[in-house]
Amino acid sequence: MSQDPHVPTPRDLLCNAIAGASAGAIAATFVCPLDVIKTRFQVHGLQRTHLSESHGSIIISSLERIVKAEGFRGLYRGLSPTILALLPTWAVYFTVYEKLKGLLHSHGAVDERNQLSLGANVIAASCAGAATATATNPLWVVKTRLQTQGMRPDVVPYTSTYSALGRILREEGIRGLYSGLLPSLAGVCHVAIQFPAYERIKSYLAKRENTTVDKLSLKNLAIASASSKVLASTMTYPHEVVRSRLQEQGHARNSANHYTGVADCIKKVFRKEGFPGFYRGCATNLLRTTPAAVITFTSYEMIQRFLRQVLPPEQNHS
Repeated sequence: MSQDPHVPTPRDLLCNAIAGASAGAIAATFVCPLDVIKTRFQVHGLQRTHLSESHGSIIISSLERIVKAEGFRGLYRGLSPTILALLPTWAVYFTVYEKLKGLLHSHGAVDERNQLSLGANVIAASCAGAATATATNPLWVVKTRLQTQGMRPDVVPYTSTYSALGRILREEGIRGLYSGLLPSLAGVCHVAIQFPAYERIKSYLAKRENTTVDKLSLKNLAIASASSKVLASTMTYPHEVVRSRLQEQGHARNSANHYTGVADCIKKVFRKEGFPGFYRGCATNLLRTTPAAVITFTSYEMIQRFLRQVLPPEQNHS
């Protein structure tokens, strides 16, 4: 019985996993300093002395301030748990996503051009996002705590990823490791927008260039990944602010800004900061996520193509 060409083989899934993990690690390392600034903006907002500065000078002054107060290592706080989280996140995400796309395609969820329908694409992206968010949430909690602890001199700092995991588990229990999970799951709407948009833009560019999506140039892959990321990030950014504040507050359980849950966090942020409060760090986030998406997706596509060339093809057995 012949293999459905739209259903990925074990070799395809291996290529997806390796390419996804590698691409995620490359992108995380490249944009970590901006990620540190974005997380601190989300949690603590901007200092009064910087409210009148342009976004460019805010970023530069923030980088300088971190280096001066915490050294060069301060720019890479949280990189270890970020990579530890991204390796399984992108490996699992791309693998599950491609597997679900293949299954949905084989069950007839296609449009008139025999391409996976928009609705099926959204389902595949959402299910893959929910699975990876649940599996890696403890590492994202650690990443947020490590990136923001330099702003809280009154707490005993975590010394490493593993010590942070152990302390959170002892002091706050399983609930502490899964703080912010609900808004993270709500963030599945981000990939439900980004990945279908990425697929559609790739199809459009391939049609315009009279080629196939697996032969698109780096330039076109960069255009597709950047456009889809900006669209998804702008539409879903408020959930990131809520998630970061819930994840970070384990450092400040006695603070007046303690949140009892998602609804309480939304209410307090809106009451104190208004609608702009939900877009704290958004400009920095776009400066970080757009190149990160370009690096991730183009690296993924290039590594995947390379692996498919070097890995031996699977033999068909009767």
